[in-house]
Amino acid sequence: MYKKNTQLLRFLPEDVTIYQQKTCYKGFFKIDEYQLSHRLFDGGESKVLTREVFERGNAVVVIPYDAANDRIVLIEQFRVGAIDQGETPWLLEFVAGMFGQDESPIDVAIREAKEEADLTLNKNQLDKVLEYFSSPGGMSEVIHLYVANVDSENVYGVHGLETENEDILLHVMPRGQAMSLLENGKITNAATIIGLQWLQNNFHHLQQKWSS
Repeated sequence: MYKKNTQLLRFLPEDVTIYQQKTCYKGFFKIDEYQLSHRLFDGGESKVLTREVFERGNAVVVIPYDAANDRIVLIEQFRVGAIDQGETPWLLEFVAGMFGQDESPIDVAIREAKEEADLTLNKNQLDKVLEYFSSPGGMSEVIHLYVANVDSENVYGVHGLETENEDILLHVMPRGQAMSLLENGKITNAATIIGLQWLQNNFHHLQQKWSS
């Protein structure tokens, strides 16, 4: 009979035994295969499991928020993974990008804001929101979510790096309009959904902080 145990997150990395790790594919991304076992909640050890992990690296997402005018900057771009899903493979998102060599999360946030939206930021304009795994059942990626205090007055146009074949259209809109798009299923990118929900709960605090 199962004995109730209310202790949360009691296992640690050392409660996993890795017998083998090998790279099955390596291109722009890579896939690693693991042979492993792990502790069980009712005691003992699992059988040896085979699991593949998509190693795409970690990423940073930036919520560009104009607190003075209660406006949000969203970007629109083509996403190949959405070709056969939903209404369109062009998605509404927040600024985001992967880490370069030796970059900190703040470095990535500042660089990507400039590349994707022509926003010039410094570290004093950025607040850390949270970190989360995007799909830990088969991917190692961790998302670092930030909110940025921006002036959206002259934000417009098409941006992105030609060397990365980016074609990014900017949209500036009232926070309420962005929330309406979310409620009507027009925003389907997970990081943007999480960011908008967080912003809806925290915009009063940001307005007070950034207007002082």
